[in-house]
Amino acid sequence: MLLQVNRLSAGYGDVKVLWDINLEVREKQIVSLVGANGAGKSTLLKVLSGLLPPDEGQIIFRDKDITGAASKAIVDRGIIHVPEGRRLFPQMTVEENLIMGAFSRRRSGGIQKKLSRIYDIFPRLKERANQSAGSMSGGEQQMCAIARGLMGDPQLILIDEMSMGLAPLIVDNLIDVVKSINSQGTGVLLVEQDVQLALDNSHYGYVLSTGKVAMQGESKRLLKNKEIKAIYLGM
Repeated sequence: MLLQVNRLSAGYGDVKVLWDINLEVREKQIVSLVGANGAGKSTLLKVLSGLLPPDEGQIIFRDKDITGAASKAIVDRGIIHVPEGRRLFPQMTVEENLIMGAFSRRRSGGIQKKLSRIYDIFPRLKERANQSAGSMSGGEQQMCAIARGLMGDPQLILIDEMSMGLAPLIVDNLIDVVKSINSQGTGVLLVEQDVQLALDNSHYGYVLSTGKVAMQGESKRLLKNKEIKAIYLGM
């Protein structure tokens, strides 16, 4: 098991957002976490990446308890978070942003080798290497955010709202990259409001509703679920 979350609850001060969450990501698996805006998806990723302490529950990563660990320790373990909104350093160049991702791990050697791999995956970023990240299009910035995460050699990458505000063709290209990353052995937890996109391109899915897991199962089966079709897909 790559990641196991047991009865996790969390929130902000007196405001509880997550209740009793159980979730798993297996080796070489893409798992989607879907639900409406405000369901608690981004909050869960913050807890998993050490940005927000849990109130209750347990987080196990590769058989090690990382509950409440600092974000740096979690990154060192191999969990990388690509946050909603990209969060690039806009005045720095694309390559400088990528290099920042490499230094998030203790094994920061081989920068040029890592850059070469990233430029093979994202040739557009090679073309933009010396351009300021803030001057790129939204799609290019999302590429850069994912690429920066990959520079940290993740065993599990958490991607929050990858498709938000992007053209369908750009989203299709990014999904192809995510699948390629996964085929090479990196686990993926994909958080999306676009339920169709997420379930079409994952192995297993969880539906989050008002901070609780409302449904879970193989993604193909969830797509056939009448309730999901009615509520999330408008069918």
